[in-house]
Amino acid sequence: MEKSINKGMFGLFFEDINYGLDGGLHAEMLENRSFEFVEGRGYKCHYHQEPAYMYGWNAFTDGSIKLSISDAEPLNQVNPHYLCAEGETNSSFCNKAYDGIFLKKGHSANISFYAKTNSKNTVSISIYSKDKKSELISSNIIIIDSSDWKKYETTISTNDDIEEGIFVVTLCTQGEVCFDQFRMYPDDAVLGLFRKDLVDLLKDLRPGFMRFPGGCIVEGNELTNRYQWKKTIGPSEERKSNWNRWAVHGNDDGQKDIGKFPYYNQTLGIGFYEYFLLCEYLGCEPLPVMNVGLACQYQSDQLVASDSPEFEEYVKDALDLIEFANGSIDTTWGKKRAEMGHKEPFNLKLIGIGNEQWETDKVDFFKRYERFEKEIHDRYPEIKCCGSAGPDVTSQHYTDAWNHFDHKMKANPDYSYAVDEHYYVSDEWMYKNVHMYDNYDKHKKVFAGEYACHINPEEVPERRNSYGAALAEAAFMTGLEKNCDVVLMASYAPLFARLGYVQWQPDLIWFDAKKAYGTPSYYVQKLYSCFTGDTELEIPSDIADLEKDKVYVCASKSADKTFIKVINAGDNDISVNLAKINAVNKLDKMTYEIWKMEGNPSDCNSVSEPEKISLKKTSDTSDFSDAKLFTAKAKTISVLVF
Repeated sequence: MEKSINKGMFGLFFEDINYGLDGGLHAEMLENRSFEFVEGRGYKCHYHQEPAYMYGWNAFTDGSIKLSISDAEPLNQVNPHYLCAEGETNSSFCNKAYDGIFLKKGHSANISFYAKTNSKNTVSISIYSKDKKSELISSNIIIIDSSDWKKYETTISTNDDIEEGIFVVTLCTQGEVCFDQFRMYPDDAVLGLFRKDLVDLLKDLRPGFMRFPGGCIVEGNELTNRYQWKKTIGPSEERKSNWNRWAVHGNDDGQKDIGKFPYYNQTLGIGFYEYFLLCEYLGCEPLPVMNVGLACQYQSDQLVASDSPEFEEYVKDALDLIEFANGSIDTTWGKKRAEMGHKEPFNLKLIGIGNEQWETDKVDFFKRYERFEKEIHDRYPEIKCCGSAGPDVTSQHYTDAWNHFDHKMKANPDYSYAVDEHYYVSDEWMYKNVHMYDNYDKHKKVFAGEYACHINPEEVPERRNSYGAALAEAAFMTGLEKNCDVVLMASYAPLFARLGYVQWQPDLIWFDAKKAYGTPSYYVQKLYSCFTGDTELEIPSDIADLEKDKVYVCASKSADKTFIKVINAGDNDISVNLAKINAVNKLDKMTYEIWKMEGNPSDCNSVSEPEKISLKKTSDTSDFSDAKLFTAKAKTISVLVF
């Protein structure tokens, strides 16, 4: 029996983890650009922050410059701190810039900052080489001529690749200059904001949706650092930076007050408006997730009572977000969107209610969900709300969630468009659970919102993304596709990781300052997002029986193409009779091309070998005759496109 496949079934889950946004997708090159960073400390229910306003900024010329932080006469009250630099002629300071500035040959970087001085001064904005601090690569002179805050802009270009360069500001004349709100973006940044190579990798996936901004980021380790979308819109200079929930990751035992990444902050240079722009650029549906008055249940017991006035503000935030995305320019929040540059609505259709919540004696998540759902649908009946099945699919949390959503969705399909399920599991689990959705009642609808195969724990983080993990994911995803009448959406997690800045692994895409690459798991996602039709086809029982040999087959078609995926995770070559799929589904005879992945289960991609394991088109183009057998080599992932 043919089943319709949800358009855009396979998409993206984005969270600012592993420096995936600032230091990654956000093309800003500088750190702590507004002098507002804090140091995140503490552990569960015991978090605190220390000022780190100078983090990332240091003297470049020893002894001849004095750097201090002031808030006496700020640019604005949202971000009150700024840098005062006082020094002799040609004294200078620099920015850490993660692992240093990378700029491609023939490209430039657009730089801006605010400054003021009581006496006219001249500064230079320069890039120096890392190894030879005296080697000036590029520089521009700017005259600071105002005692009030004024914005200055310049451009730095290069005739050679700059790697690990040092961003330097020099006082060309003796005196004091105050600085705030530095910006440095490469000229090829997508929409002027996003790192191009990372966006290109996302675009190549042709995602159907993007869930944002997280994850645990939505909840925060405490409610003070939860994600508040209203604080992420408007001029970027007036967005208050936030300490990142992942800055204290690993400080769970109460014995450790500070972790490896205490200065992981969110500049919010990318906020909800920019996320909507990115979804528009990628051609995918935005799926924002809202906090329901709960901090991360793993890391905190903080909440606002569901019968309190404070809770009403959380509900209102969701309603106002929908108005921001879809409202006319005559509405309060639609007008704000238009003022930011997007007069037309973003046409938001989906919204997540809570991230990874579960019911307890103290946490009434189901009551909270009901309140959000009712308020949203009373005002916006067209919006599709997504619920949560908790942090896993094996515990009582999961059972409790479905006990709630099951009868609600049966009585009212609009109650939850899809329930978000999460599973980070072993390869053995994935092979055993290929059919986990076969027995779901059809009124249940699932969003497989976070999943990944976790193996090789002894390996360095980037080598956790092995081809063996991708094989298991590809096999498991045949079950997602075959159950497309239950599973409406699916997304791997997490999406990004910067090498050397990792809190969680494995991850779909890895990068450093210079290069980015997709993992074998990335190409499995591409296999499904780019080579799946709109109708699922029947697989004959004798071909389905090949699963005993760890061979998994699924097939789908669109108006003009047919796709047959064959995953052989076993140790032997196996023949698959394509003619039987043809006969059962009454397909026309035609020729096909093959896209394939192959390698050793331990193989991984890397900066030096970014496509070692990737989806590649073979030279084979064969007749789809009644006698045609396709030989699936051991440890291969193939898709045949007719």
